[in-house]
Amino acid sequence: MKNQYFQMVFSEEKAYIHFYPAEDGGKNLNISEVEEYLRSKQIDGYDLKELHAAMNSGHEADVYVGPWDGIKVRETMDIRVSLDKMRVVCQFYPPSEGGGYMDENEIINDLGYHKIRFGIKEDAIKNYLKNREFCTDIVVAEGLQPVHGRDARIEYMFHTDMKIQPLHNEDGTVNYKELNTISHVQKGELLAKLIPADMGKSGRNVYGEEIKPRTVKTCRLEYGRNISINEDKTEIYSDVTGHVMYINGKVFVSNVYEVPADVDNSIGNINYDGSVHVKGNIKSGFTVQAEGDVIVDGVIENASVYAGGQIIVKRGVQGRHKGVLKAGSNIISKYIENATVSAAGYIESEIILNSTVSSGGTIKVHGKKGLINGGVTRAANSIEANNFGTEMETPTILEVGIDPAKKERYTELKKQITQADEKLADQKVILDNYAGMINRGDRLPADKLLYVQKLALGYKEEKARLEPLRAEMNQIHVEMMVAAHSYVSVTGKAYPGVVISIADMEYHVKSPVFNSKFKKQDGNIKTVPL
Repeated sequence: MKNQYFQMVFSEEKAYIHFYPAEDGGKNLNISEVEEYLRSKQIDGYDLKELHAAMNSGHEADVYVGPWDGIKVRETMDIRVSLDKMRVVCQFYPPSEGGGYMDENEIINDLGYHKIRFGIKEDAIKNYLKNREFCTDIVVAEGLQPVHGRDARIEYMFHTDMKIQPLHNEDGTVNYKELNTISHVQKGELLAKLIPADMGKSGRNVYGEEIKPRTVKTCRLEYGRNISINEDKTEIYSDVTGHVMYINGKVFVSNVYEVPADVDNSIGNINYDGSVHVKGNIKSGFTVQAEGDVIVDGVIENASVYAGGQIIVKRGVQGRHKGVLKAGSNIISKYIENATVSAAGYIESEIILNSTVSSGGTIKVHGKKGLINGGVTRAANSIEANNFGTEMETPTILEVGIDPAKKERYTELKKQITQADEKLADQKVILDNYAGMINRGDRLPADKLLYVQKLALGYKEEKARLEPLRAEMNQIHVEMMVAAHSYVSVTGKAYPGVVISIADMEYHVKSPVFNSKFKKQDGNIKTVPL
């Protein structure tokens, strides 16, 4: 296969272009290539129609292009650099009759004159010199693509999911003997392993400029007391026998502080960097703070309890309108009465009465009574119970779903990104068109080339600007999808006086609703049988 090509020939002080037809399926010339060649030789005395006709004749043909000044023309090459500066393609044009041929040094020097210094394919140049094929694209230099790395990650040897539910008895009550929510560890046990980031490897374009790999995310093992790290900072081990927790990206191992009876005047307030196990009750007016879990075998009265991990109350909470519980993980309590309770994870109980209860996950109230009555109960995902309210029609507010302010932010981001994407799409069409022209060998005027370079830079910068906005929008979208699937379900009866809010909508129970799920559908809150 051989492409169509042309050669300058001379006769009686006249210059001609002699066309050689393509062979065996080779490509035909583009008229712009011929015009550019003649322009470079300062020849303009030709008839474009005649030139075009001869080029398309399909056989050898001569076209007069102007007078000959007696100077023979050497072999020349046309250099084209891709927009990403990673590839150089050359086309060679034959010398006139009696003109000289380029050699390897001349070709490499010419590339150097155009500042092409890296990735020169000497074998391709040598191969061309052995088998000269004119007007044919030859890749004479290629850059080295960067090798992109990999983000660092951490493998944990224990469960870090706050959503792991406790074991239940057959009647639906929590099995406080086998909670299954605490990860026990032995002294010397491996807790977590850091897989370091692979930083990748830089590349270079044909101009020798460095191309850095994508930035990777690094991380480190974050840990508290009772933990040791190995010499290369990639593994952490427990120094004590106890239990391990994962709180806000940090690993804690806690040995447990045991209170043999009640937290009262004989003990005083407790502030402990591990976990606290109270064998009795926490009496009114006292405060228990723990970086780990708080486990209470008895009752929490009008007291304040704060835990970085879970709060487990085997008998229940009698808050007397002043008791406060706040957990960085889950809260499990037999009952909750007249208290303010919040958990980053889920909440499980058998009864919630006249309390303000908030969960970053789900709230489940089942067991023998499974009742939520009075107060405000909020959950990001769902609220489930046997019964809501009573025949007394006590005002009972149940809320699930996303914050309306986030929904407004999502709408604003979507509008911004849509407008920007439309502009980027228009710019890409323009850039693709110019890239096609350059790849075909078309010469761009200096002002057009500058315009394309500025447009390409602006296109890249705008895409980079949109990345964090897309990430934020996608995160809110995920939350909205969760909110759209948020629900409130009752296996028994929901009484009048109950108000159910899902995201930005409300449903007032006017008559008893049995064994149903309340969910958002078609712009309304609807009830569907369980």
